[in-house]
Amino acid sequence: MAGELRDERFLYMISCFRPRLKQFIRVQPVLDRLPSLSAEDREKVRATALQRGEVEGAEELLRAVERGPRGCGWFHEFLQALEHGGCGMAACYVNPSLSQLPSPAEEADHDLCVHLVQLLHSTLVDSMRTVQVAEKCLQMGIFQDEDLDGIHTVTENRGNREGARELLSRLVQKKDWFSRFLIALRETQHGSLADDLSGNIGGTKDKQNGMKNSTNKETEVTSQPDYAILEDLKQQENMNDNFSSENNLLETSIGKNSVVSESDVSIGFGSVSNLNENLGQSCTSSDSDEEESRASPEPDLVLRDYQMEVAKPALNGENIIICLPTGSGKTRVAVYITKDHLDKKKRASEPGKVIVLVNKVPLVEQHLRKEFSPFLKRWYHVIGLSGDSQLKISFPEVVRRNDVIICTAQILENSLLNADKEDEEGVRLSDFSLIIIDECHHTQKEGVYNNIMRRYLKEKKKNRKLAKENKPLIPQPQILGLTASPGVGGATSYSKAEEHILKICANLDACSIMTVEERASQLKNQVKEPFKKTVIADDKKKAHFSLLAAKEEKRKERVCAEHLKKYNDALQINDAIRMVDAYNHLNNFYKDEKSKKTERSDDDDDAPAVSKQDETDLFLIGLFHAKKKQLKELARMPEYENEKLTQLRNTLMEEFTKTEAPRGIIFTKTRLSAFALFQWIKDNPKFEEVGIKAHYLIGAGHSSETKPMTQNEQREVIDKFRGGNLNLLIATTVAEEGLDIKECNIVIRYGLVTNEIAMVQARGRARADDSTYALVASSGSGAVEREYVNIFREKMMYKAIQHVQKMPQEEYLKKIQNYQCQSIVEKEMKAKRLQQKTYKKNASLITFLCKNCHKLVCSGEDIRVIENMHHVSVKRDFQSLYHTRENKTLQDKNADYQTNGEVICKDCGQAWGNMMVHRGLDLPCLKIMNFVIVFEDKKTKEIFKKWRELPIEFPGFDYAAHCPSSDED
Repeated sequence: MAGELRDERFLYMISCFRPRLKQFIRVQPVLDRLPSLSAEDREKVRATALQRGEVEGAEELLRAVERGPRGCGWFHEFLQALEHGGCGMAACYVNPSLSQLPSPAEEADHDLCVHLVQLLHSTLVDSMRTVQVAEKCLQMGIFQDEDLDGIHTVTENRGNREGARELLSRLVQKKDWFSRFLIALRETQHGSLADDLSGNIGGTKDKQNGMKNSTNKETEVTSQPDYAILEDLKQQENMNDNFSSENNLLETSIGKNSVVSESDVSIGFGSVSNLNENLGQSCTSSDSDEEESRASPEPDLVLRDYQMEVAKPALNGENIIICLPTGSGKTRVAVYITKDHLDKKKRASEPGKVIVLVNKVPLVEQHLRKEFSPFLKRWYHVIGLSGDSQLKISFPEVVRRNDVIICTAQILENSLLNADKEDEEGVRLSDFSLIIIDECHHTQKEGVYNNIMRRYLKEKKKNRKLAKENKPLIPQPQILGLTASPGVGGATSYSKAEEHILKICANLDACSIMTVEERASQLKNQVKEPFKKTVIADDKKKAHFSLLAAKEEKRKERVCAEHLKKYNDALQINDAIRMVDAYNHLNNFYKDEKSKKTERSDDDDDAPAVSKQDETDLFLIGLFHAKKKQLKELARMPEYENEKLTQLRNTLMEEFTKTEAPRGIIFTKTRLSAFALFQWIKDNPKFEEVGIKAHYLIGAGHSSETKPMTQNEQREVIDKFRGGNLNLLIATTVAEEGLDIKECNIVIRYGLVTNEIAMVQARGRARADDSTYALVASSGSGAVEREYVNIFREKMMYKAIQHVQKMPQEEYLKKIQNYQCQSIVEKEMKAKRLQQKTYKKNASLITFLCKNCHKLVCSGEDIRVIENMHHVSVKRDFQSLYHTRENKTLQDKNADYQTNGEVICKDCGQAWGNMMVHRGLDLPCLKIMNFVIVFEDKKTKEIFKKWRELPIEFPGFDYAAHCPSSDED
């Protein structure tokens, strides 16, 4: 019973003084003296100290001690390990006898001495002859042999300054160190340093047990509740190790104070913590944070060996690309590098700021919520931003207020462009000390990643010139690229594949591209390779679904092209899914066409509808309706069932019945096919019987005519899949890279074969045990052959990476510099050509015609731009040219909020754009793809998909000029 109480009392001492203990424990010497600690715990503590620093290693050691198992004499062994391991101060705090526990005044004195060293830290590091002082400290009993060996090693390997930092970090952990350190300094001819230190506290030499100069501080500290407990214990102790009375007292104290607040017993700890940041420790937590973390443990930021292997150059400040497979923890490596980078900047008193760039909006929240915030929020301010974020402050202000910013690359690019303008506030690359680029294989050609990196390369080129002129250089951030597969860029030979890898490295200014070599077996165990199979479907029996596309002789070119596109979509659906899905697609299109070109009176609801269909419309709609019945009958015939669907059904049934908790993804080419496959699964009760719960997952972009999913809808589907409410996703390429989708045991590419990067990304989703990666394709589609090409390209890619890694550094750097110069010159030449092209045309030289009926809509002079993106018409009588109707996309989503109307041509029903509300004004926002642009100077007509393709610069929208009233609220 006495032993149990003693154990309880010992654990109580650890809980009371945990923050101080973590500062005073040196892990390795203590571990060497703890034979009763299990090998597993010993290795875990050692690894934590090595990877995350002494403070975190000490925390792991304390946890191991608390966990036990605790045999007879275990606490005495731990005390002896602390005392003989050079951690005398820590031993004073955990000794249950309380005989050596520092008084509050002694504690305050110690903290003040630490603070003095902190204030003079740079002077000490610059001026101290480390080895001489360390040897003198050993002679005087401050250091032990292990301390001296450690300081010697650091000094020899990393120089005198780093050795001095090591000496000081060990010094402040010792007991009664200050006065003896002053003597050591004087006896090694460092009298001025000793004077500086002693002068700050009154110039005394005989400071053996601290300076008794703070009555107020002592009173303040002893007023804290837990110190009151311990002082009361001291008074009642007879100090003769009478454990029975000792146990009774402590048991009573613990009973009255069951909740221990570490912040109450750790006065002055902040200064110790701050010094340790400067001296090489990595913990910057406050005491209250420490207490909070014990109540709700935060995740440990520890890397596996293979992750540490690829991270090492980045931890040394080099620009690198990390190439790790999907599911191997690339983002976790980035978090670790981020923390290490910011910790080092803080210790060096240098500004540190990290920006993490992603190429998809959902990745912002994913990286923030799952990786960066959990591991960094305790020490640093972390924020996520995307185009969907609703912020009331500017991006530059967000950058100023935070340490880690996660955002879509376009946000940074926009702010960089603003910084180039005199009247706009923006940011510069020099505002950041580390830039992390996710999915960095997109850093090529005219991608936004590459635009950002070209700025970096221009600044690097400028720095070379400044260096020659002995002028100050532009600060440049460290670059870290992350990818699962850089690809080969369509290369057909090893030399071209190598060239592609080198160009990616050049674009990211990477010193090296890192892959796992030494720890490949560990990576292989972590990322399971799926079983691969190919399922071939015979070419399906040809139905007469294409019979409608034959009669073209009477069609007008533009209208016919639009209808033919819909027939083409239907034929693709018919080839991929079911004929009934193709039929429904056409039927819905013609219903919508009829609705668009039928006008009802706004004043008289009973008045008959007036048709706006011309001869071509009537012919095309009539053609469909003439064959509608025949198509519907064909769609019901089982002999025309798609053979690919039969093979897909067999594969799904096999995979979902052989595993207890199956989970899978089907990748398909288009949003339409994703919808259709989802409907096919819903319509087949056999899938429900084997437990398949499916949903589609498509992109959020508006580039397709098919309505997108919102970010919230995407997130909801992924969360349901992660939680088990769904176990099958039917996805477009949006799910191939980046998104954190739980590991699957079946991944099927349904007739979808693109490039080697997509193949590697998709296959990486099948990383559960005994998983399967299958390609389901028609025999004559060429998909199987393209898959074999991708496999060849993947092997070629890894071979090219290995060749680049083995390339002599001088040769590598020379090639990288050539590609960088080439990239900059190409961009400059393109910009000049675009500038010349833009200057040749002005807005008055173009007019806009309705794409369908070719009615004159407006002139280029009537167009204004809002926020550099929204193009609106300010023509006075413009409202007489169009009708508005409800937005069909939002209507289909059953939105319960007021929607902006769709703008359609009054004569033909052609969609022109949408109404938008800008500061209370209703304005027609036009989509250029819905108009024919006539160039008066060339007498030519063109259609553009995007406004930026039009070589015209339109003026900005002047709110005051178009506001209906000058009176403002």
